Amino acid sequence: MIKEHGIIPIPDHYTCIIDLLCRAGRLEEARNFINKMPCHPDVVGWATLRSSCRVHGDMEIGKWVADSLIELEPQNPATYVLLSSLYAAKGNWNEVARLRRGMRDKRVKKEPGYSWIKYKGKVHVLSADDQSSPFLGQIYAELEKLNCKMIEEGYIPDMSSVLHDVEESEKIKMLNHHSEKLAIAFRLIFVPLGLPIRVIKNLRVSGDCHNATKFISKITQRDTSKGCSSVPFV
Repeated sequence: MIKEHGIIPIPDHYTCIIDLLCRAGRLEEARNFINKMPCHPDVVGWATLRSSCRVHGDMEIGKWVADSLIELEPQNPATYVLLSSLYAAKGNWNEVARLRRGMRDKRVKKEPGYSWIKYKGKVHVLSADDQSSPFLGQIYAELEKLNCKMIEEGYIPDMSSVLHDVEESEKIKMLNHHSEKLAIAFRLIFVPLGLPIRVIKNLRVSGDCHNATKFISKITQRDTSKGCSSVPFV
């Protein structure tokens, strides 16, 4: 850039290179690139590498990234969740518990996951822990039917999305009650056939829900999509 085009790189250029390396799964190269940079990456650059460590299960680089991000954003729960998911995938529940204690001590709170759907002009908000919906019984019954059909089609629950040391049956139950699945079941019950299903969520969609949505679309022949937004139905 400098020699051939006379362009002095700015932080955004370095962030783009980090992103390209991460997308290609070349995490070690991304780390070496960061170490040779003339400036420290911004939060976006670190967060990009953090997400790739989650995807590829790279514990070593994930811890390195987490230390840097915690220093930059000590109150951001995403970094603690990343480390928890990496430790949980390795079955290291002692470290998961230690991270949770650290979050409590620092008063870092993970934002609960919510999904929004719109039906007959009204916005319905669903979450895994919320028992207030008058349609909950119907939603759980619909999810049970969907889950049986998905398993017949080859769906395998992604247990790495559950950051709790519990029995496998309990993990499956937790996965089935993720807010986006509750929202999709709600739409399947009440939205007429032929209409697409649109769900808005406040947080990143889990890998399990992303995979499950593909199976649900195939089984129901419905166009199902999810989006992330801090403000629903803008």
